[in-house]
Amino acid sequence: MNMHRQSAMHEEENREMVRQMVREFVAKHIQPHMMEWDEGQYFPVDTFKAMGELGVMGTLVPVEYGGAGLGYHEYVDIIVEIAKVCGGIGLSFAAHNSLCTGHIMTFGNDSQKQRWLPKLAAGEWLGAWALTEANTGSDALRMGTTAVLDGDEYVINGSKNWITHGQSGDIAVVMVRTGEKDRSHGISALVVEKGTPGYSSGKKENKLGMRASETTELIFDNCRVPRENLLGTEGEGFRQAMSVLDGGRISIAALALGIAKGAWEAAAKYAKERHQFGQPIANFQGISFKLADMATDIEAAELLIRKACELKNQGREVTKNSAMAKYYASEVAVRCATEAVQIFGGYGYTKDFPVEKFYRDAKLCTIGEGTSEIQKLIIAREVLKA
Repeated sequence: MNMHRQSAMHEEENREMVRQMVREFVAKHIQPHMMEWDEGQYFPVDTFKAMGELGVMGTLVPVEYGGAGLGYHEYVDIIVEIAKVCGGIGLSFAAHNSLCTGHIMTFGNDSQKQRWLPKLAAGEWLGAWALTEANTGSDALRMGTTAVLDGDEYVINGSKNWITHGQSGDIAVVMVRTGEKDRSHGISALVVEKGTPGYSSGKKENKLGMRASETTELIFDNCRVPRENLLGTEGEGFRQAMSVLDGGRISIAALALGIAKGAWEAAAKYAKERHQFGQPIANFQGISFKLADMATDIEAAELLIRKACELKNQGREVTKNSAMAKYYASEVAVRCATEAVQIFGGYGYTKDFPVEKFYRDAKLCTIGEGTSEIQKLIIAREVLKA
């Protein structure tokens, strides 16, 4: 029992060291620039290279492939610390780690891992992941982007939308149709490197929030990639993507949790400092009850996320729990950000305080990597299994 307690204490000390390291990095490299990046929709590639030097761009990647070899609890801690300050940087960090890097780490063979993971983990390369198309959001099986085998190369034609790092990414895992439309075994996953002829980025989206995170279209015009860039076997891509999204939903839940915590901390601090009628507004029940609801929601969201992390660390089924965590945490982020703006009143509606940014950034969490409605479909399917 004592050994178990000592192990838990040691683990918590290590996690606190990681949190403190990231907190200091965020205070120095992100906080001073976040509004400038947001206003200008500027994607700070150099900041991600610096995160690579910090050792967190391959948080979940095994040490043998150049990663940090950490687990999901530490991964969530890192995202939360970033998102408490800037959701956009948190989103890009999560997309690089859990989607692109995570897909290669989970489904690549040893040769593919040796080839790509060290560069991704070092932050030397930035990763993108491409599933969504203009006409196929949640209905991914009907994707129109095709890959036809021609000798030892796949020829890709089509386009992808809403791709994080579509322009700046050095490598992308792309889901393509290699078989019949509307069939899960008709989808395959191919890795495409930047600079491949016929591979380019298109329109950059002008977004409500998460504006420091780059979101663009990807275009494939007779783009040829070697057959050896196929992850797993042909026809496995859809199953792979769904598995990757299970882990990715923990990322978005963590992103939402960070935004919610950032909004709560700002609102609580302001409520103690802002005086009306001769006392801090935190003394008024109308304000204190808002803060109580926010704190309770945040605590519940974190418990759901930590359960999903525990299951993921153990290699167990996480579909239901990651969907629950993502659904609940994302809705909590929106509620907390909304209440934070309300507590700030008129000041909350200005860019002089951080809560208007939390308010804008939070909404993406209810949409990206499966909308709240899709999460409810997944949860219902899982809990109603015979």
